[in-house]
Amino acid sequence: MKKTLLIIAAVFGFAVAASAQPKAIGGRIGNYGIDVSYENYVLGNDFLEFEIGLDNGFSTNAFHFDGVYNFMIARPEWTPVGSWGFYAGPGGSVMVRDHEESTNCVFVGAVGNVGLEYTFDFPLSLSVDLRPRVMFGDGTVLVNDIFTLGIGVRYAF
Repeated sequence: MKKTLLIIAAVFGFAVAASAQPKAIGGRIGNYGIDVSYENYVLGNDFLEFEIGLDNGFSTNAFHFDGVYNFMIARPEWTPVGSWGFYAGPGGSVMVRDHEESTNCVFVGAVGNVGLEYTFDFPLSLSVDLRPRVMFGDGTVLVNDIFTLGIGVRYAF
């Protein structure tokens, strides 16, 4: 009985700690296309970023999912209100893309992220980032758009 109560208390404690972490949801537009973005802070100022979106502008011939672990490198005090953050991190990406023979091809690869964000004193965050991505699949390597610039707007809660 004691072990059961201890396990229930531990699960409840982890759930409370996980729900207390700051989160943000919004969008990102860049060279790849348009994304829906979700951030969840995990350790101190570090955060996980997940994005799902359409590649190649606003067309539907490619769909991707990115997951990046961002390390908060610095928080400069450039303005008296709000906060700045400089971050970078590695991640992974999966993309489904139309092939020439009207079949879908799955690409898997690595993605990196380097960015600068500004969070206002109200729950809005703006960011600019550079996100190189290398994808492998269908016997080919996609290295195009190695210097992809993106702009993000997120609601922080």
